[in-house]
Amino acid sequence: MIDTKALRAEQQQRASEVILQDAPVLNNLTHQPVRFIAGADVGFEQQGEITRAAIAILRYPSLELVEYQVARVATSLPYIPGLLSFREYPALLAAWAQLQQRPDLVLVDGQGIAHPRRLGVASHFGLLVDVPTIGVAKSRLCGHYQPLDSEKGALQPLIDGEEQLGWVWRSKMRCNPLFISPGHRVSVESALVWVQRCMASYRLPEPTRWADAIASNRPQFQRWVRNPPDLLGKNRDMI
Repeated sequence: MIDTKALRAEQQQRASEVILQDAPVLNNLTHQPVRFIAGADVGFEQQGEITRAAIAILRYPSLELVEYQVARVATSLPYIPGLLSFREYPALLAAWAQLQQRPDLVLVDGQGIAHPRRLGVASHFGLLVDVPTIGVAKSRLCGHYQPLDSEKGALQPLIDGEEQLGWVWRSKMRCNPLFISPGHRVSVESALVWVQRCMASYRLPEPTRWADAIASNRPQFQRWVRNPPDLLGKNRDMI
């Protein structure tokens, strides 16, 4: 029997460890500014028996895909509302362990602190691997916001009580907005800035768009496989 009370208590403890200040690399306060940004996507196969995680590594600022890893592990927890990160992070850790190039920042398809107990999968994973993370979700889990204008770039803060959890941002016209929140070692303000820096001409930022394409074997990824970058040439410093 699953002890959901213990898992919620662990969430609250881990949430207290989340850092909502920018890691030095994000502010260019070190001699090594951001060079690689990852996107992470988690899904389920075989009626939920297998958890699949895909991590895409993109060079910054070109946003060129240079590495990807996919991991499949046996699902260890059924779906329980509010506890999804416990179900998803084992596969993320497995994919993370396979990476040749560790990123400076990870954009995760899911919530950061925009969670009832302030520990969505982006925050949980960021704590476990001690890397700056941002949650980029397609739907709201908690908090409220003022009506969003219809034009591209419309923006409203996502609020719960007197706390700002993140942002609601319309990244593309005629598309539903994104729900952006810091995961770990990223401020609320920088979470929005870095997602915006990772945009091309699509609704999703390039890191999570690539992670989704890899996980689902979309045509975008199939084209990359047929003509991958020269990892031993221009990307030699990656490996």
